[in-house]
Amino acid sequence: MGKLRVAFFGTPAFAVPTLDTLLSSKHAVVGVVTQPDRPRGRGQKLTHAPVKARALAAGLPILQPERLRDADFLSSFTSWQADLAVVAAYGKILGDALLALPRFGMINVHASLLPRYRGAAPVHRAVIAGEQETGVTIMRIVKALDAGPMLATARRNIGHDETSEEVERDLARLGAALLVDVVDRLALEPIVGTAQDDALATYAPRLTKNDGAIDWTAPAERIHNLVRGLHPWPHAYTFHEGHRLIVRRTSASADGPGTEGGGEPGTIVRAAEDDLLVQTGTGLLRIVEIQAEGRRPMLVREFLAGHRLLPGAALSGR
Repeated sequence: MGKLRVAFFGTPAFAVPTLDTLLSSKHAVVGVVTQPDRPRGRGQKLTHAPVKARALAAGLPILQPERLRDADFLSSFTSWQADLAVVAAYGKILGDALLALPRFGMINVHASLLPRYRGAAPVHRAVIAGEQETGVTIMRIVKALDAGPMLATARRNIGHDETSEEVERDLARLGAALLVDVVDRLALEPIVGTAQDDALATYAPRLTKNDGAIDWTAPAERIHNLVRGLHPWPHAYTFHEGHRLIVRRTSASADGPGTEGGGEPGTIVRAAEDDLLVQTGTGLLRIVEIQAEGRRPMLVREFLAGHRLLPGAALSGR
């Protein structure tokens, strides 16, 4: 056949590179399904998600169903006569009626090395867990969550100080190239997928703001991983004298004056110049960038110039 009619499902920025790569491929993107518009940002204005904005710019048909079982949506989707549907971070579970419509089925771009980190936040959970490697898996979609046969994988190392934002941005590009290669092959012949080993599966649940509370009794390395794993949202946080502080960037390998530590976990060991060192359950954590709630992020030197944090003061999880 050589050329397929492809329907695309996606919502956030992670999905845009895959849509762009499909648009520049030999295949025809016949329409985009994306989540309904939601209030976004500090002003909670009703705005387009990144995939919808890109689809509008490309002049593509767009469907935004609240419910994927709705007859009107299924009728409109059927009219696209898609050979294949591609999903990248769409954000909803796809039902049997929808899965049966494209004649070549539906495939997904998932940002982990399956079967590890099935679920909504695979990149963030991998970084939080201190994983040194992640990747992208292209899989067939089945009714069970992220459990379908794997069609292709690509690996990527995770740097010690990389944030979820950096890793996810790179995986989006990696996944886009891998996905189009799979679509090219599917257009020529069937691909036999590799079954996942469910016994090795782990789950990556959706993030909440409560995930960001820092437990200072944990080792410095684990807190460092939490901080970078929750960037750019919802961020790790702590409290000082009842005021919430957002911890945006850290280093678990503190050096310089005061690194011998001491005191209870959460105790500030040094707060001067570029140093804000905090005692953890094991070792010291250097805070590099911090933000008072409702204020802009600051490097530590600037923050300490306007905020009174003294050695011996305590930071707490609430």
